[in-house]
Amino acid sequence: MDVIKLVKKAKKGNDAAFEELIFLYQDQLYRTAFLYVQNKEDALDVVQEAVYKAYIAIGQLKNPEFFMTWLTRILINCANEVLRVKKKMFTLFEEKKIKTNDKMGDKATQTEQNIDLREAINQLDENYQTAIILYYFHDLSIQQISEQMEIPEGTVKTHLHRARKLLKKYIEGSDHTWINNGLQAR
Repeated sequence: MDVIKLVKKAKKGNDAAFEELIFLYQDQLYRTAFLYVQNKEDALDVVQEAVYKAYIAIGQLKNPEFFMTWLTRILINCANEVLRVKKKMFTLFEEKKIKTNDKMGDKATQTEQNIDLREAINQLDENYQTAIILYYFHDLSIQQISEQMEIPEGTVKTHLHRARKLLKKYIEGSDHTWINNGLQAR
């Protein structure tokens, strides 16, 4: 079927036509997202968010000929938002590290500990990493994290507990070869 006809049907509320459009362009959308965010999970999240936003706003598309351009623009905006959030999280982590260093007498030891901690946090599964960062660096409550991550409070507690255990194991251990096996969520 002609793409322009599909777009016109999707604009009129035909969900099957919209789904078919997304199916046609899914590989291109994923590749574009991956180029921006540089990892599989974030790229999939970006595509999902872009498709959702496009679905909601399809009625606002003026020219069906420019569907892919319009959809790509939405995708790029979503990718940039993910990158902004990640940059903000990294900046907050760095600020927290600097504040901690200022309070400690032995800055060299503290710097080494912060490097170890940052390496360990970066190795955590994304859900564990998000829970730890929101709890310790953003000072959010379990309930707020639950709302932010859209998961039950019990799951947040489990993520925090498991992440703490893995971080403790990493910090206390002198052999860091277990990182690749031990920090990934099962």
